[in-house]
Amino acid sequence: MGDDSEWLKLPVDQKCEHKLWKARLSGYEEALKIFQKIKDEKSPEWSKYLGLIKKFVTDSNAVVQLKGLEAALVYVENAHVAGKTTGEVVSGVVSKVFNQPKAKAKELGIEICLMYIEIEKGESVQEELLKGLDNKNPKIIVACIETLRKALSEFGSKIILLKPIIKVLPKLFESRDKAVRDEAKLIAIEIYRWIRDALRHPLQNINSVQLKELEEEWVKLPTGIPKPSRFLRSQQELEAKLEQQQSAGGDAESGGDDGDEVPQIDAYELLEAVEILSKLPKDFYDKIEAKKWQERKEALEAVEVLVKNPKLEAGDYADLVKALKKVVGKDTNVMLVALAAKCLTGLAVGLRKKFGQYAGHVVPTILEKFKEKKPQVVQALQEAIDAIFLTTTLQNISEDVLAVMDNKNPTIKQQTSLFIARSFRHCTASTLPKSLLKPFCAALLKHINDSAPEVRDAAFEALGTALKVVGEKAVNPFLADVDKLKLDKIKECSEKVELVHGKKTGLAAEKKESKPVPGRAATSGAAGDKDTKDVSVPKPGPSKKAPTTKSGGPPKKGKTTAPGGSASAGTKNKKGLETKEIVEPELSMEVCEEKASAALPSTCIQLLDSSNWKERLACMEEFQKAVELMERTEMPCQALVRMLAKKPGWKETNFQVMQMKLHIVALIAQKGNFSKTSAQIVLDGLVDKIGDVKCGNNAKEAMTAIAEACMLPWTAEQVMSMAFSQKNPKNQSETLNWLSNAIKEFGFSGLNVKAFISNVKTALAATNPAVRTSAITLLGGMYLYVGPSLRMFFEDEKPALLSQIDAEFEKMQGQSPPAPTRGVSKHSTSGTDEGEDGDEPDDGGNDVVDLLPRIEISDKITSELVSKIGDKNWKIRKEGLDEVAGIINEAKFIQPNIGELPTALKGRLNDSNKILVQQTLNILQQLAVAMGPNIKQHVKNLGIPIINVLGDSKNNVRAAALATVNAWAEQTGMKEWLEGEDLSEELKKENPFLRQELLGWLAEKLPALRSTPTDLILCVPHLYSCLEDRNGDVRKKAQDALPFFMMHLGYEKMAKATGKLKPTSKDQVLAMLEKAKANMPSKPAAPAKAMSKPMGGSAPAKYQPTPAPVEDSVSSTIEAKPDLKKAKAPGVSSKAKSAQGKKMPIKTALKEDDDKSGPIFILVPNGKEQRMKDEKGLKVLKWNFTTPRDEYIEQLKTQMSSCVAKWLQDEMFHSDFQHHNKALAVMVDHLESEKEGVIGCLDLILKWLTLRFFDTNTSVLMKALEYLKLLFTLLSEEEYHLTENEASSFIPYLILKVGEPKDVIRKDVRAILNRMCLVYPASKMFPFIMEGTKSKNSKQRAECLEELGCLVESYGMNVCQPTPGKALKEIAIHIGDRDNAVRNAALNTIVTVYNVHGDQVFKLIGNLSEKDMSMLEERIKRSAKRPSAAPVKQAEEKPQRTQNINSNANMLRKGPAEDMSSKLNQARSMSGHPEAAQMVRREFQLDLDEIENDNGTVRCEMPELVQHKLDDIFEPVLIPEPKIRAVSPHFDDMHSNTASTINFIISQVASGDINTSIQALTQIDEVLRQEDKAEAMSGHIDQFLIATFMQLRLIYSTHMADEKLDKDEIIKLYSCIIGNMISLFQIESLAREASTGVLKDLMHGLITLMLDSRIEDLEEGQQVIRSVNLLVVKVLEKSDQTNILSALLVLLQDSLLATASSPKFSELVMKCLWRMVRLLPDTINSINLDRILLDIHIFMKVFPKEKLKQCKSEFPIRTLKTLLHTLCKLKGPKILDHLTMIDNKNESELEAHLCRMMKHSMDQTGSKSDKETEKGASRIDEKSSKAKVNDFLAEIFKKIGSKENTKEGLAELYEYKKKYSDADIEPFLKNSSQFFQSYVERGLRVIEMEREGKGRIPTSTGISPQMEVTCVPTPTSTVSSIGGNTNGEEVGPSVYLERLKILRQRCGLDNTKQEDRPPLTSLLCKPAIPPVASSTDMLHSKLSQLRESREQHQHSDLDSNQTHSAGTMTSSSSTTNIDDLKKRLERIKSSRK
Repeated sequence: MGDDSEWLKLPVDQKCEHKLWKARLSGYEEALKIFQKIKDEKSPEWSKYLGLIKKFVTDSNAVVQLKGLEAALVYVENAHVAGKTTGEVVSGVVSKVFNQPKAKAKELGIEICLMYIEIEKGESVQEELLKGLDNKNPKIIVACIETLRKALSEFGSKIILLKPIIKVLPKLFESRDKAVRDEAKLIAIEIYRWIRDALRHPLQNINSVQLKELEEEWVKLPTGIPKPSRFLRSQQELEAKLEQQQSAGGDAESGGDDGDEVPQIDAYELLEAVEILSKLPKDFYDKIEAKKWQERKEALEAVEVLVKNPKLEAGDYADLVKALKKVVGKDTNVMLVALAAKCLTGLAVGLRKKFGQYAGHVVPTILEKFKEKKPQVVQALQEAIDAIFLTTTLQNISEDVLAVMDNKNPTIKQQTSLFIARSFRHCTASTLPKSLLKPFCAALLKHINDSAPEVRDAAFEALGTALKVVGEKAVNPFLADVDKLKLDKIKECSEKVELVHGKKTGLAAEKKESKPVPGRAATSGAAGDKDTKDVSVPKPGPSKKAPTTKSGGPPKKGKTTAPGGSASAGTKNKKGLETKEIVEPELSMEVCEEKASAALPSTCIQLLDSSNWKERLACMEEFQKAVELMERTEMPCQALVRMLAKKPGWKETNFQVMQMKLHIVALIAQKGNFSKTSAQIVLDGLVDKIGDVKCGNNAKEAMTAIAEACMLPWTAEQVMSMAFSQKNPKNQSETLNWLSNAIKEFGFSGLNVKAFISNVKTALAATNPAVRTSAITLLGGMYLYVGPSLRMFFEDEKPALLSQIDAEFEKMQGQSPPAPTRGVSKHSTSGTDEGEDGDEPDDGGNDVVDLLPRIEISDKITSELVSKIGDKNWKIRKEGLDEVAGIINEAKFIQPNIGELPTALKGRLNDSNKILVQQTLNILQQLAVAMGPNIKQHVKNLGIPIINVLGDSKNNVRAAALATVNAWAEQTGMKEWLEGEDLSEELKKENPFLRQELLGWLAEKLPALRSTPTDLILCVPHLYSCLEDRNGDVRKKAQDALPFFMMHLGYEKMAKATGKLKPTSKDQVLAMLEKAKANMPSKPAAPAKAMSKPMGGSAPAKYQPTPAPVEDSVSSTIEAKPDLKKAKAPGVSSKAKSAQGKKMPIKTALKEDDDKSGPIFILVPNGKEQRMKDEKGLKVLKWNFTTPRDEYIEQLKTQMSSCVAKWLQDEMFHSDFQHHNKALAVMVDHLESEKEGVIGCLDLILKWLTLRFFDTNTSVLMKALEYLKLLFTLLSEEEYHLTENEASSFIPYLILKVGEPKDVIRKDVRAILNRMCLVYPASKMFPFIMEGTKSKNSKQRAECLEELGCLVESYGMNVCQPTPGKALKEIAIHIGDRDNAVRNAALNTIVTVYNVHGDQVFKLIGNLSEKDMSMLEERIKRSAKRPSAAPVKQAEEKPQRTQNINSNANMLRKGPAEDMSSKLNQARSMSGHPEAAQMVRREFQLDLDEIENDNGTVRCEMPELVQHKLDDIFEPVLIPEPKIRAVSPHFDDMHSNTASTINFIISQVASGDINTSIQALTQIDEVLRQEDKAEAMSGHIDQFLIATFMQLRLIYSTHMADEKLDKDEIIKLYSCIIGNMISLFQIESLAREASTGVLKDLMHGLITLMLDSRIEDLEEGQQVIRSVNLLVVKVLEKSDQTNILSALLVLLQDSLLATASSPKFSELVMKCLWRMVRLLPDTINSINLDRILLDIHIFMKVFPKEKLKQCKSEFPIRTLKTLLHTLCKLKGPKILDHLTMIDNKNESELEAHLCRMMKHSMDQTGSKSDKETEKGASRIDEKSSKAKVNDFLAEIFKKIGSKENTKEGLAELYEYKKKYSDADIEPFLKNSSQFFQSYVERGLRVIEMEREGKGRIPTSTGISPQMEVTCVPTPTSTVSSIGGNTNGEEVGPSVYLERLKILRQRCGLDNTKQEDRPPLTSLLCKPAIPPVASSTDMLHSKLSQLRESREQHQHSDLDSNQTHSAGTMTSSSSTTNIDDLKKRLERIKSSRK
């Protein structure tokens, strides 16, 4: 039994490891109970068991093991850290549980494995289970398979990876053990359930019987899509959603919903790739060329067998494909053609996307071979081309297919159309863009009119399929000319079509069409066309009305323009279709006259052709008035312009009439519905007048107006042709000028470049220089839009002209085209629909390029040339390459078909001759420019090999390759490069050059892309290996690229991809991912077409200065931060100008600006309630995270979209923090004006702010907190109460910020928490803050504990939740915290509770450790405050103190009012806290002039000056008199409870609120300064000093760091503290009560304060430091000498031990000790020597002599020796009797040291404590006793020579000379300059004068008087040292005046300065022993002195006896200064009386 009882006492975790099974059993049972009780998954308790869980499951005792498994299961289910144990526990389960005979053990083991999967550790579990399959024990194998099966069944194939399982299945079927085979069968059935037939191929080789059995089972399986029944933790919400749906009977929908949930596994993925190239027969290539068809057949059959492998390994199949292609194209034996086609099919199927690069070569050949009639050949070819299509994209093969469409052979036409139809079926609306559809439709439309019926049918089928895929809206524009019968046929075909991707796409598209958005700025091109055929295509009304209502005119007929029409009116001029052009027939002159006479006054018409110009002018004026008054609808434009053109018409000779006429034309064009017919009547005349000096401008205005009415493209074309058909050069040049200006105003949309070019060329050839100049300027304007490709049209111009053009282009370089200002407003109704223009950029992108005549060069690429390029001799290879370069150069623009050239060039990229490699790269660059975007189809076979060259070791080759890749990417866009595995294969190669170049390139390109192909994920594993590459550059490039990969793939995917890394690598990579996540840029915004094209249509690539790839069109111009939303005017920030003829709807941009004026928060009725319901019902994620994941941000974005203004939301969710600042600024501005909106969206606002708490940018955080303070003030004014939902999703995150390192932020957070209690019950706040105390951040713990204290203090014990007992126990835990601040905060909080609740606290706290309890009792003793029932009571008892104790009624808690911004202070004072507003401390603002004019507000008698007692002058006068408050606590009234009152006041001294503290200090000072009352403080001294140094710490650590706090406040507080202390240490009886520990802390605080550099920087800081100096002297003199000496020794010891402590600190402590040494002769008898020697003993123990000698400074050892030496000298041998308190004296170094000293004492000492010491030469004394005289003098002269210490040096020299009068300083002086010598002599003389002047004043304290002057907080106590005047004589004022004179002289103060300063001696007016000192008086004088002291004194240390005695400057000063002073004093005195 004894043994039993042993382990019973052990803690649970030790029991679990005990060797006794009973102990372990008991341990596991207890652990199980503990695990079940822990509610918090993140509880630290879990971590204790981390290492034990494996032992739980692998216990050797079966019974115990069962219990262990149960406990382990609960652990895994509930512990946050369980994931870390996955590997070891699962392997333990596999090896030790699965082999157990007990079924229960196996069940628990499986359950544990499944639980690990649930907590997201599926991969590790699966890995261990698969390892288990290799175990020899069949039991284990069976259990592993069963576990995998259950996991798959429950979690689904998305979580359980099937590939590795399927890989081992065949092996399991071969097992000898039947149980294993049966289990394998079961798992095969389960896998089949998830992936269906994909499983057949991998299992095709198993035993036929088994396969048959499986087939039978498979047939029985239900056909529905299986769904997972169990979910990962992160998917639990989905599970809940499923259950809800099922309970609602929504099974059917849920099926549809979650159909996508189960990924369709592709059988291809499960297969192993087979390498076949090496297996080809050796003579294959010879045989395939053989003449006998049988041999050729053999070769093909060999290939056919090989390609039957369903998955082939990637490789270079170019030669094989070439051979097969030759057979298909050229072989005469049709059987072989079919066979070769089958081989191609096999290759395409087996290689999939990897075959894509060969597709372009084979497709034309196969299509042309369709001329064969034999069905089996046709079928083989069809299969081949269909398989090949799947390996590439329609875009890539479109050129080849379209080329074949024009073939004459009907079979080829038919089969091609059918192929197109089949291809379309695989497309979706997005993969079949308009740019592709357009050429295909054009070609198919020819076929529907073909003579052969089969061709027609095939074309109908293809068009029908297209219609089905992309919907009518997209196809209709291309079917404009098709008659109704054919159109019906197409529709009929479309209905029959079954799409590969299901019908979703087509239907969705059609649904969209069927209801155009009513009122949308509607119909685009398609709709425009449809209008003409309203009969056949019924179309809902609203869309038709939209344009008309906007333009305000009657409905107009659309003009019928076929897409294939002329260049100007056809597709190029899209606007023609889009804007419902105004068309009117030409009217005859009679009709026009009739219409005009109806509209114009009759006189006007008569006078039109009057011969008198004045009459004509009058007529024009009338005409103009009439036009101005006409309505748009009534204006007969054509008639009016005909009237104007009527004789004399444009031949008008009078320029005034002409100007008027032109102006009227402009008016009519602007105001009426102006048609092209009307325009044609006037344009000729306008062009004729455009060059006229006087009328030219009017003509241009009229032309601009016409361009606005009839579109610029049409107008420009008309005008240009008219101008160049006449001879007048002036007109020509002005027309060109008008056009270049018009382009800038209208934008370039739809202009027909080709038509201009010919006219511009004519202009460039003109003889008139003005015409040439205008033409060049126009080209410059066009260049902005068209880009560099414009130059290509002019390359054959003369060099001189070309250089002019280049110069003009150079000017335009880098500029972005201006935003169009015209041509938008009127027609903006036609802003195109997104769907309609989805892929416009492609369309436009090719526009300019399409204009270029492309040359077919394939015939020049002969086989001879190709063989030349491949020749063995490099020179011949070079010739070949030169030829190619020549061909391309000559052709300039080429067609994409370049024959065998790609293969030839690809070979040269690996050429051993690097010069040829570079030449090839140059050719490829040329090729990209020449071929344009069509180069896309060569990316795979030529582009990727270029990337390979990036791995070249030569720098210049790599640079050339990079330039080439960029040139290609510019033409092709990035999509082609990123698709497929090619890029990832390149990255996989371990070539450091290749890796760094490629990653650099990707890092440059990826940020600009809006989307990337999914294949990008394939690069990620290689990216991770680059992150750990040996080469530093590769690692750096990989890190740079990381954020851009993440930008496209998302953090989740990237993190998931780390799963396959080694654990060490994984941790590193994850850390980098976290870092990258922070820097991740946002994706570029879609080019604004989604917002109905505010960018003026998305930019066609080719219209930018750098022809960028289409999809980068936006990003190429605005790099990393392409936030188009910022571009207010459309397109200002991007060069994205539209090539299509669409106007740029400026309205949208304006609308954005207008929006900004609207409300930013939109009230959604019941929106908030609905959101709460959604969250409760788990429809959305609960706002609970450690760091916000993307899904949370997305969710919030979605929720906000309905109730926050769009533009604000864009700012709020921008990636750049400056936008967040903008958003916050806007929210602050709108706070007051949109109260309801703010409250309606409050939950979302608070959630958004929590996201800001996770930002690293402080400015955002500060701004957010500022907003929150205003927000909660508003909410409390509105009496709003936070809902639980709002609180729980906000408060925890706010509390995180209370632990910020920056004080300002912590303060703000505390202020916000403070305010929140007004809108959310404190009792509910309490648990949140309590949770915050569990943080790892010690600052957060401390602040939360303080906050809890505040809550208890303000609201009593009821706030403690769940119960006061539990809460206090939690708080008490922190008393033992390792962080000092946390301990203090916990103690203070409990003391607060004690003050409210009394001794009951101890019951509530429960058991504390002894140490903690003693700390608490000590703290409670110190606070010794009578328990009062919450502060309210006090307020009732003493109403006169309401202001300094803010009662509950006034403010919800005492304290930090200082951290509120002024705005908030106002807000609070307004809302029911009137008292707060009156607490202005006027006393602190007094200044001297005010005192002078203040007539008798404070009465105080002024005694004669001569009555002064010097001791009192030196009293600090810092206490603000509580003049405004009725506070002064007259102790007479309350003798009954004096002690408790003093306790209460002392407790307030340490308050965090400066004002509270100052008031408490004021009251204490009043007590201290009345002799009869001062004893009341007795017994409270330690308590008071503790409160004081706590306040000093608080100031040092908190207030000083608070930037918001006025530093004057801090100075006031310091002054009060120091003043109080000085008062206290004047009273010896009280001063002696201070204990050692308290004195040590006090000295620590004071010395720290003296060293605080922040104070020195303040205006009055020097003064504070001097005051502290004086206080320290007082403390040293007046306290109990034993206590202070002991305290200093301990402090010195601590400071030397502390590494953080500054050497300066120790130095000051030692100076204090020297000071004490000097006082020893007087005090030796009152000192307890035994205690002091004990302290020295301890010191020497900690610091043996050797250790002390190692100190950097020699001072410590000297200090110690001096002290001991002095003691020895004073006590003699008796000193050895005082070692009683040292236990083992023999060990003590001290005794030996003392003995040595006694021996040598007389020889060594000199006279240590003689009079000189008292005169202040201690340092010199020590040094002279230690060092040689010469060294010492050298040091003195060094000081004199240094700038800073010169005065100190002189003083020391003076002292030295005085002491050793015979010392010779000549040798030191004679080496120096004459100036230095005279300076030293003069300095010594000055010191002598001063010392003589002061000689009469005895300085028994040994402080030089000057020093004291500098130390007093009241600088005027120049008199201070006379504090030491113990002989009691009165000293007359003359002494002080004399000293004052010297002082003033020294400080160089002259009369003028004196005038505007307060009088130095203003303090002399203080009564000697004031009965009750008026603290206002003291304050007045205090302030005046503080002001005085700023300039007057420098900082001085304790030891600076000599420092100032040397004086600063010698300057004579007349006695008038003192007279002024006297007069001013008199004035003050008289005003006081």
